[in-house]
Amino acid sequence: MLLPQRLLPCVEAFIRFVMIEMCGNIFLVGLMGAGKTTVGRALAKKLNKRFIDSDHEIEARTGASIPLIFEIEGETSFRQRESDVIRDLTAQSDIVLATGGGAILKPENRAYLKTRGTVIYLRASVNSILQRTSHDKNRPLLQTADPRARLEQLSREREPYYLEVADFIVDTGRPNVQSLVQTIVAQLEAACPKAPAGNDEPKPTS
Repeated sequence: MLLPQRLLPCVEAFIRFVMIEMCGNIFLVGLMGAGKTTVGRALAKKLNKRFIDSDHEIEARTGASIPLIFEIEGETSFRQRESDVIRDLTAQSDIVLATGGGAILKPENRAYLKTRGTVIYLRASVNSILQRTSHDKNRPLLQTADPRARLEQLSREREPYYLEVADFIVDTGRPNVQSLVQTIVAQLEAACPKAPAGNDEPKPTS
């Protein structure tokens, strides 16, 4: 039995919705200042999922800001707290999670991200990150005499880990957040349900 023509757009929209729902959790990774929180919040609203920011969760659990945790406990202790939060949050359902820039440093975190959802690497240039973070005092790793050199170092060190966990890559040099969200939604529609893990390199989106 053929559907009436006027119902086809509704059916197509429903199919797209179901396909994205089958992606389950969506995890955003990338350097600090890449836009994970801003994009993640907009994406969650678009997909009717719950948005969580792992750094905000750490601050809520400790009652302290990220810079203060770094200052008092040091980076090693912060990374352990972060790992505990990543373990707990990735076990939840139907969320969009914005992770901290260094969340991919620990192997166990990468394993949680890869096996519990679809991972999107928001890739941003050093120049764009510097523009976004130049007056942000809540980035303890950038409180240095040469933030550009520090960002370039972090990018070199972390890029292999972002690529390891990513199901696909979205470059953030687009005009606005909504454009980025539409690009991500299109990728999710094409990619979900998620294929079994393999050794294929994730495909960048330009």
